[in-house]
Amino acid sequence: MSESFEQLLNESFQEVEQGSIINGTVVDMDDESITVNVGLKSEGVISKDQFMSAGEIMPVIGDIVKVAMETIDDGSGETRLSREKAKRAETWDMLEERFDSKEAVEGTLNGRVKGGFTVDVNDVRAFLPGSLLDIRPVPDPTVFEGQKLEFQVIKLDQKRNNVVLSRKAILEEAFSEEREELLASLQEGQVKQGMVKNLTEYGAFVDLGGIDGLLHVTDMAWRRIRHPSEMVTVGETIDVKVLSYDRERQRVSLGTKQLGDDPWVQIVQKYPRGTRVLARVTNITDYGCFAELEEGVEGLVHVSEMDWVNHSVIPSKVVTKDDEVEVMILDIDEERRRVSLGIKQCRENPWQLFNEAHRVGEAIRGTIKAITDFGIFVGLPGNVDGLIHVSDLSWNEKNEEVIRHYSKGEEVEARILQIDASKERISLGIKQLQDDTFADFAAANAKNSTVSGTVQEVTAKDAIVSLAPGVDAVLRASEVSHDVVEDVRHHLKVGDEVTAKIINIDQRSHSISLSVKSRLQQDEREAHAEYQRQQDEATKPAETVGDLVKNQLAEGGSEEAVESTTDGEESA
Repeated sequence: MSESFEQLLNESFQEVEQGSIINGTVVDMDDESITVNVGLKSEGVISKDQFMSAGEIMPVIGDIVKVAMETIDDGSGETRLSREKAKRAETWDMLEERFDSKEAVEGTLNGRVKGGFTVDVNDVRAFLPGSLLDIRPVPDPTVFEGQKLEFQVIKLDQKRNNVVLSRKAILEEAFSEEREELLASLQEGQVKQGMVKNLTEYGAFVDLGGIDGLLHVTDMAWRRIRHPSEMVTVGETIDVKVLSYDRERQRVSLGTKQLGDDPWVQIVQKYPRGTRVLARVTNITDYGCFAELEEGVEGLVHVSEMDWVNHSVIPSKVVTKDDEVEVMILDIDEERRRVSLGIKQCRENPWQLFNEAHRVGEAIRGTIKAITDFGIFVGLPGNVDGLIHVSDLSWNEKNEEVIRHYSKGEEVEARILQIDASKERISLGIKQLQDDTFADFAAANAKNSTVSGTVQEVTAKDAIVSLAPGVDAVLRASEVSHDVVEDVRHHLKVGDEVTAKIINIDQRSHSISLSVKSRLQQDEREAHAEYQRQQDEATKPAETVGDLVKNQLAEGGSEEAVESTTDGEESA
């Protein structure tokens, strides 16, 4: 009887092998573990953590659960079971079924790996190639991390623990019917509702329900948008207007700003040129700042329109973002949607104030602010600058020499030569404070005049002749004599007195050219003319009485004078 009972008892135990998946009954549980009876001589104990890590509902006493056999009790030890391995085996079974039926599986996208992403499908880690994440390339796939998504199993090898998934296949199948219906009905001008799928630097991709459209950053709002994230977020549902639809390439362009009124309509009537308005600074650049007149209408304040005097101003030192500043409308280009604004025009113009306070010809004092090759900039009252051109520093000295007499920070006196408030220019002169000896000399001695002077310098090519204090002239070698002169030094020396003819005067450069040769030629012509006159007098025949009478009558002589002449001739 005992042998029969033992035999029956052994037959009641399940025939199991190590690693097999079997059903067990929860018979006991405490705070840390669960006891499961799988029909063996001894019961197995499983940590509660294995149930929790599997992400399932905690069982209660009496529940049937699947477990994996790790170690079989042979009567001398304990039975070791694993819920995690059983759960993993269940997942592989499910993956095999879905692989054969091509049904979708649900998994969580964890992170990036080389060539793609990892996806957790229950207890099994799968691989998702980067090209199969979406129907189209996704610039920022991090937005999908941590999300539960549906995938199709496209490759399965349990021995190698290899699972490959595709989300693209699921999307293509899900959107095929909806896409065809949408493509058939889609028209330009329609208003559609869509979900923002992805953001890029240039815009946002919006899912219209089977097809994606591009909402370009320039079509999001009438105002300037630096990044799409200022207007929309991923996952947000928005209304969009279909701007264009290319059926062949299946490309859709969308807009949100077109859902409202265009603020640029009749913009010129709203903001006539010269109008002063308050505007909000929206952006600052190296070349100026942008200011918003109203929602969707921005204008540029160029750096040159920020300050009357300092044209090299740094915009960020004049305004800050979100400042409210008073600006003047300078110009509006409706076609190009551009508004030119000015800040300085809302302040007093120091150039105009200077023009009202001073007059041309007036002497004024100022401090040298900068010295350049072409002149000196002088700071004047009213915070404006004037320019003394190098040619207006001295009547006599050379430009490169006279400019060396001045230094930055020095106070100088000059005469105002010109004021042009519109061009923001003031011309000054120092030499105009003194008499122009050259001009006086040129007025008294015109071209072709004969003048005398003293040789001051002599070179092989020319000689410098002083004609008056502060007035020098040049006598070139070709003008020294009738003959060819190779070296002026063989004909003239310093201190020699020279009489020559002025052949050229340049008032602007204060230069005079002399010619001894021209004077000699003129002297010869005059001598020849005098000689010819004398010869003509000597060879002239004596006049008769008739000639004398005729000449006197022609000159208006009286009859008494003619008779007197006649009597005289007869007496002779």
